[in-house]
Amino acid sequence: MIDATPSSNRSRQGCPHPDLCPLNKLRVGRAARIKQLSAPPEVSRRLREMGFCEEQRIKLLSHESNLICQVCNVRLGISAKLAASIWVELLPAEQRAA
Repeated sequence: MIDATPSSNRSRQGCPHPDLCPLNKLRVGRAARIKQLSAPPEVSRRLREMGFCEEQRIKLLSHESNLICQVCNVRLGISAKLAASIWVELLPAEQRAA
């Protein structure tokens, strides 16, 4: 998805900044760092309790009906709608393996 897309096309895919996208736009296998939770306060609080915290590294493992993510060495499943409220920054290639 966003990996091979020139930055000029990224805004058309819902990414306002070349390096910042909602988690549901991330390509499977990519690692990123959570930068912002834009869910309602009670949902954001629960996401943080599960490990989806700002500055936390995350890897998208599967993007089927739900998204499977690796966070804090644990695999968690969330809906695509919820993943759209988690904004991530792509990690450089040397930081991807973790």
